[in-house]
Amino acid sequence: MSEHPIDLTPSAARRVAAIAAKQGKPAILRLAVDGGGCAGFQYRFGLADTVEGDDAVAVRDGVTLVVDPMSLDLVQGAAVDFVESLGGAAFRVTNPNAASGCGCGSSFSI
Repeated sequence: MSEHPIDLTPSAARRVAAIAAKQGKPAILRLAVDGGGCAGFQYRFGLADTVEGDDAVAVRDGVTLVVDPMSLDLVQGAAVDFVESLGGAAFRVTNPNAASGCGCGSSFSI
């Protein structure tokens, strides 16, 4: 495994910090991959209360991104960004392992 298996962009870190502050929770974003979505796998985001012992961890600007080992196999080397556009604002994953994705950017295949 590389030294930095996942990354969190400054834009995503700011957004997580803002959401966590509003909800009174720790600034820990969990990225998980579930089966399903329009391309085979879909990304799932949520605030976490703690970091599990086997999580891969990335820290930027006081914000922590965690990924469980099973999901990490599918997102190794990926970066989580927060993008605002005319279509709305959302977390996006730039995943070098994805062979294809879908138009909404929330699911992918390998």
